[in-house]
Amino acid sequence: MNSVRRFRKSLAKLAFVVTVLAAVVVLNACGAKETTTDEASSGGKVKATTTIGMITDIVKNVGGEHVEVTGIMKAGVDPHLYKASEGDIGKLDQAQIIFYNGLHLEGKMVEIFEKMAKDKPTVAVSKNIPVSKLRAGDPEQGTEHDPHIWFNVRHWMTAAETVRDELVKFDPAHADAYKKNTEEYLAKLKELDAYAKEQIASIPEGQRVLVTAHDAFGYFGDAYSIKVMGLQGISTASEAGTKDVTELRDYLVNNKIKAVFIESSVPRKAIDAVIQGAKEKGHTIVIGGELFSDAMGEEGTPEGTYIGMVRHNVDTIVKALK
Repeated sequence: MNSVRRFRKSLAKLAFVVTVLAAVVVLNACGAKETTTDEASSGGKVKATTTIGMITDIVKNVGGEHVEVTGIMKAGVDPHLYKASEGDIGKLDQAQIIFYNGLHLEGKMVEIFEKMAKDKPTVAVSKNIPVSKLRAGDPEQGTEHDPHIWFNVRHWMTAAETVRDELVKFDPAHADAYKKNTEEYLAKLKELDAYAKEQIASIPEGQRVLVTAHDAFGYFGDAYSIKVMGLQGISTASEAGTKDVTELRDYLVNNKIKAVFIESSVPRKAIDAVIQGAKEKGHTIVIGGELFSDAMGEEGTPEGTYIGMVRHNVDTIVKALK
């Protein structure tokens, strides 16, 4: 009988010890979680993941020292056809906030953004541009509006303000820094907008025709008064047919247009077909230069920034057409 009592007492003591240890583990876990959160809010950088290089550039300029930016798409990458890799999914999953273009530019990643939006801020930088200022898209390719909004610098200024507002909301402790950084960046973009208008206006009006591989420069044409013609549609997912090549060739020949442009992120095969077709009709067309359309230049080069990219495009167009 005594042995049974001693056994019961031992069990009771063991249960008490287990309960105490469990409570300690839970408290330690809570304390660790609280410390991690405090550290993130006081000293850690906000982890932001972006898609195209132009958005990466905005977030770096607005976020400054308080944001660690990871861009998914590098120089020469076509966002229309881009499929996220397993590594990209990991970068998006580890991010605290995600910025993408929207307007179906990253068409093959739409479902991923919808999934990520359930767990963290997932922001389309185009969201605050009034619909009335958006160009029509290509319904056949699933685009209601033209997504190439960065070619109107004024639209990109709106995108920068959207990034600022989202970072302020997410990280109010550094709101003043984000606002100051944005103010400085917007001043530079305002100068860029004026530069583009002045330079394109210097091209004689009859020669002010920009012909490219795909129809990415519509916003640029509207903003800076230059006629734009693209061989492919708004999305590079569409292919240029024989009729498209013939019609563009005839236009160039009849209007004595002497230069066309290739793009860093689009194969030049179709443009070469137009040049060859014009040559067979006795009209010589040259490549006026390479433009950056859906991707910026290599990181570390002037063209690897949004401002440098736009200036390069403007200078290349003016030199060839003027």
